[in-house]
Amino acid sequence: MRSLRFLPVLLLGLAGCQDALDSVSNKVEHPLPAKLVNKMKANDMSTRSPIMMRIFKEEGVLEVWKQKGNGRYDIIASYEICKWSGKLGPKFKEGDRQAPEGYYRIYPSQMNPNSSYYLSFNMGFPNSYDRSHNRTGSNLMVHGACSSAGCYSMTDEQVLEIYGFARDAFKGGQEYFLVEALPFRMTPENMARHRDNEHFEFWKMLKTGYDHFELTKRPPKVEVCERRYVFNQVPEQENMAFRAAQACPPAQVPQALASAHYAYEKSWNESFNAAVAKLDREEAREIAAAQEQAEREAERANREARRAAEIAANGGEPPANPVVSLFSAANPLSVLTPGTGAQAPATTQETAEPQAPDQTIQAETAVPVPTPSPLAAQPQAGAAAEGNPDKPFWKIWSSN
Repeated sequence: MRSLRFLPVLLLGLAGCQDALDSVSNKVEHPLPAKLVNKMKANDMSTRSPIMMRIFKEEGVLEVWKQKGNGRYDIIASYEICKWSGKLGPKFKEGDRQAPEGYYRIYPSQMNPNSSYYLSFNMGFPNSYDRSHNRTGSNLMVHGACSSAGCYSMTDEQVLEIYGFARDAFKGGQEYFLVEALPFRMTPENMARHRDNEHFEFWKMLKTGYDHFELTKRPPKVEVCERRYVFNQVPEQENMAFRAAQACPPAQVPQALASAHYAYEKSWNESFNAAVAKLDREEAREIAAAQEQAEREAERANREARRAAEIAANGGEPPANPVVSLFSAANPLSVLTPGTGAQAPATTQETAEPQAPDQTIQAETAVPVPTPSPLAAQPQAGAAAEGNPDKPFWKIWSSN
């Protein structure tokens, strides 16, 4: 009965959550919340200015960035990813339940207003890079319903806003928006932690695009050639195209960006090497501690083995404890004397060996007798004559 009293309150709370979504009569055109609109105005952003998104698996975050009046982008919203499946690393084949990693273009045709998972958009996997490596998969989405089998799943409330950002950007004329799907924030410390991962070289390639965005705060121009990603490459001839499985055309990064990236990489590498050295020291300490623990365990196992061997040699009984035997034996010294064991002492007159008289005399004369002090034999001056035993000792030789 006590539990039933709280049931209406619980049902009311659940109904409130449900009503929040049911009240959205047209979720596809549902406007962004006023707080986000005001935030955009405060940051010199239009509701229909271009966007880009960044996904970080390890941190479990999806970020929405929006263009400001000066052309640079700033973060406008960040959402905790409800679920993503698999582990760090790219998707390889259909059914591996891996969420993809890489750079993906999202066009209006990839938006799905009729999704079974509330709202969604297709990430476009496999892209040209994935296809050049024979990677397979389909229907990789960012969607609601908080359920994932290779997708990035959000709550319905979250995807309602994410979908709204994309919808408004397309209404503003954006051709496509970029999604950077990365394993983690590509800091020196994070890269150092994962330096032994099998995908490290792949991540180093993705990091170049990440770096360019960090430097410029503009989405990188992403192309694929020679089966690898290239970023912000300007071909020498305008009509030259990038083909995923073919050689890259003659191209280069703009000089200002190239110089900035060179300085950035130099500082980044110094931090990376310092992070690796720190991790190596910590790993060495952990290995040393583990080795000491293993040695202690081995020593304890050896003691237990020796103990078991002693018990087996003693007919299954534990060996006698010398300390216990010392206090339990009739003759404690016999326990400490090799070969005596627990032998009973001879107490009868017949078994005792007779002692020679001269030995007894020698034993008696061998004992030193104290000699009386000569001073003690002499009478004390004055004291005996006067019969004053209470005279202080410093007046013994005094006649007064």
